[in-house]
Amino acid sequence: MKTSMVTLKGQIVIPVEIRRKLELKKGNKVAIIEQEGGFLVRPLSKQYFEQFAGILPDKGKATSALLEERKKEQKLEDARPR
Repeated sequence: MKTSMVTLKGQIVIPVEIRRKLELKKGNKVAIIEQEGGFLVRPLSKQYFEQFAGILPDKGKATSALLEERKKEQKLEDARPR
């Protein structure tokens, strides 16, 4: 088990071993899913979205659409001044 502290801004640090294992890099997005008594943090990667392929009867078209939308969002985020 790894631990982390919540900062004044509500931020937490994901331990380096976990970041390396999940190949998390600066700017990667994560989903925070509330569960009874806590929460789950999942990387929003291509693999995350691919797990939903085949759930709908349209043979993965929804997953492809989600991935395309995410690419567009990433381009907008990259173009935004920091």
